[in-house]
Amino acid sequence: MKYTELKDKNVSELNALLKEKKLLLFTLKQKLKTMQLTNPNEIRDTKKDIAKINTAISAAKQGA
Repeated sequence: MKYTELKDKNVSELNALLKEKKLLLFTLKQKLKTMQLTNPNEIRDTKKDIAKINTAISAAKQGA
């Protein structure tokens, strides 16, 4: 996911996407603990996506 994809969305869409990514991160962490996760890099990528979404949310709030 790129930041350019996120900057055109409104805050409510970003919050919904953030909730979805946090749930995905929780699921990935559970899979890691139960040794079911095949690619541990997914956790890092999901954390980066969450950070990008938070950046887009704060930028949208400052611009409004």
